[in-house]
Amino acid sequence: MSKYTIGIDFGTLSGRAVLVDVRDGRELAVSTMDYPHGVISETLPGTDIKLPPDWALQDPQDYLDVLGYVVPEVIRKSGVNPGDIIGIGIDFTACTMLPVRADGRPLSFEEKYKHNPHAYVKLWKHHAAQKYADRINATARARSESWLGRYGGKISSEWMFPKIWQVFEEAPEVYHDAAYFIEAADWVTWQLTGKQTRSYLFAAFKCMYIPEAGGYPSEDFFAALDEGLRYVVRDKMNAPIIFTCEPAGYVTPEAAAKFGLPAGIAVACPMPDAHTAPVALGLCKDGDMCAIMGTSACYMLIGDKITEVPGICGVAQDGLIPGHYGYEAGLCCVGDHFAWAKENVVTADYIREAEARGISVLKLLIEKASKLAPGESGLVALDWFNGNRNILNNASLSGVIVGLTLATKPEHIMRALIEATAFGTRVIFENFAEHGVSIKRIVAAGGISRKDPFTMQLYADVLKTDIEVTESAQAPALADAIQAAVAAGSHAGGYDSLGDAMAAMASRCDRVYRPDPVAGAVYDKLCAEYKILHDYFGRGENNVMKRLRELAGAGGQA
Repeated sequence: MSKYTIGIDFGTLSGRAVLVDVRDGRELAVSTMDYPHGVISETLPGTDIKLPPDWALQDPQDYLDVLGYVVPEVIRKSGVNPGDIIGIGIDFTACTMLPVRADGRPLSFEEKYKHNPHAYVKLWKHHAAQKYADRINATARARSESWLGRYGGKISSEWMFPKIWQVFEEAPEVYHDAAYFIEAADWVTWQLTGKQTRSYLFAAFKCMYIPEAGGYPSEDFFAALDEGLRYVVRDKMNAPIIFTCEPAGYVTPEAAAKFGLPAGIAVACPMPDAHTAPVALGLCKDGDMCAIMGTSACYMLIGDKITEVPGICGVAQDGLIPGHYGYEAGLCCVGDHFAWAKENVVTADYIREAEARGISVLKLLIEKASKLAPGESGLVALDWFNGNRNILNNASLSGVIVGLTLATKPEHIMRALIEATAFGTRVIFENFAEHGVSIKRIVAAGGISRKDPFTMQLYADVLKTDIEVTESAQAPALADAIQAAVAAGSHAGGYDSLGDAMAAMASRCDRVYRPDPVAGAVYDKLCAEYKILHDYFGRGENNVMKRLRELAGAGGQA
């Protein structure tokens, strides 16, 4: 008798569930729900409270609403007997964190805190904590903290401790009342299992947790930031760490009734969204890389040895696949970049044309951009509309477009923005190579890889390498379902090892983009210009972007 698992991918804008046959990984049903509140970046819900620049919040109720919709929906669509479902797994954006009471209740649910933005979820791209990240980096360098090298020499505003420190300084009442600060993935898992745990991968990649070095940074380090933070780990993050493929617990009767799940089934240890992809794609060899291309881009690389590579997000033992080291790098802004162009650079004529043809404005822009030859736009751009994740690791950086004239059209800008993300990726890949870390195979996943052949071909041309694309459109959710099968174990109809589960359930690749050397030669010239701008604006020669942000934050006041 067939058994099934469910995987749920909590993304930036929506949650996506897939119900999978444990025997072969067939995806029997998919369900998606947009978050009702989306990304909260302008005004706090139900209020007229305006948020400052670089804030990105979410409402945790949206995650519960997603669970309550997509789980029953995939069960209904698939037609399977709920009693044959043996496990569930989730992934989440990271670091996406929230303050909660001792029983797990978010502070934002309380009347007392509905008007306090610090009580809400701070999404991964909440960059208003950058100054705290800068101070953490400066203190770590001054103290010669050994852990800093594991994270490319610099952590970012996307991480847990800069966000906690921001709350501590700017909303001490929230810090005091919060029993815990917790990753949203661990919080949702808590809602399913009834107990709090902490996923190793979130801790390792976003909280400076290194088991072989004793865990988190020392209490003395946190005291060097502020004496009030000395016991932040002990007091605000104290919960068991669990590892990939381990069960975080089992669905409680209360959660079963609330979300339409069978009670008692295994709940897998959650993973950061990008870190799931190697599991879904069966990647397990030294030099295998997965490129996850969506609103942002993450490049997850498997290695047999540890090398401290400057400028990357980090490297962790057992970081992607148990028994190997996992390297993380990426771009802050890819799909978000393209959406900006769709919303801000088109004219009414483009909107009318898209409507007449029954296609989206974004698809029209990409189609027109694809008809241009490499270099024909006359533009080169920097892809920093949401800051730079790697290798500069600076959320204060912003976008640049060079070469604009009165003849510039929206498709010229669109093409330059796509090229910029490819050039940014090439800088990351070259940085790996310069430090002795090899990329031998690239497999792409995520919405862009499946829906946008022009962009994928452009990436292959710029990177001068083959790019394979997975047949699954739901790679993160599939990986969650694979992990759930391991968490359930063979006694329940699953698997006792990740290797066995991947061999049976992982997605295969169904297309390959191969580089065009003629286009690649033109892109070499454009990329050289990109690198000049990259270093000029990103390495301190001209800090105009920081000065402009300061002026904007002051409302233009001198």
